[in-house]
Amino acid sequence: MNTKYTPNHFFIRMKSNKQLLALAILSLFFASCDVLKAVATQALTIPTSSEATSGLKDALKQGFGNGVDFLSAKGGFLNNAAYKILLPADAQKVADKLRSLGMDAQVDQVIAKLNEGAENAVKTAKPIFMDAVTSMNFSDAMGILTGGKGSATAYLKNTTTAALTNAFKPKIQEALNQVGVTKYWGDLVAIYNKLPMTQKLNPDLNSFVTEKALVALFSKVEEEENAIRANPAKRATEMMKKAFAYADSQKR
Repeated sequence: MNTKYTPNHFFIRMKSNKQLLALAILSLFFASCDVLKAVATQALTIPTSSEATSGLKDALKQGFGNGVDFLSAKGGFLNNAAYKILLPADAQKVADKLRSLGMDAQVDQVIAKLNEGAENAVKTAKPIFMDAVTSMNFSDAMGILTGGKGSATAYLKNTTTAALTNAFKPKIQEALNQVGVTKYWGDLVAIYNKLPMTQKLNPDLNSFVTEKALVALFSKVEEEENAIRANPAKRATEMMKKAFAYADSQKR
């Protein structure tokens, strides 16, 4: 059976085609809007080289500043179980012997001075950290910014450990000398080493405390850095907010 098309059929079909064409044009329009919006958002989100570097430097200054202030305060090491420096394993053998002889106060004084030395040493860290931050370039900054947790602390550790070690040791030695720890401890170790059936000891308290102070410092700085990465409320400057908002977008 042949279908007979009337003028009405023709106009209805034309109208339907126009509607489909209109829908297609609208789809393309909105798709284009989405693309433009994405491009615009990306343009607004990606920080310039200056903004990225400034934002990261602000974060580093805030992170190491808070870390240094916390640990260099009186009791920063001694009164915090996570950072308190105890005697090295070799020296602990001597300390245990002294405590058994009723010399707890003397041993406690040595431990207190070890921690005081670490607190004083940490105070010297700010200008050393600042030098490392000042010399940072854009490539360093972008790599650290998008590198995830601990990236900034790792950068500081790689660029400042040698200088910090040299700065820490005199401060720690000064604290040890205040109560004659070096001579007193050296004499005790010498006596201990003369005892029969004992393993010879030579605990270097200065190097031990320096190492422990560095570990504590970088641990605290990393804690501060990760807080900035995880919590936008910790981002104190506009440059930090923009730089780390971009870093956040790269994680998705």
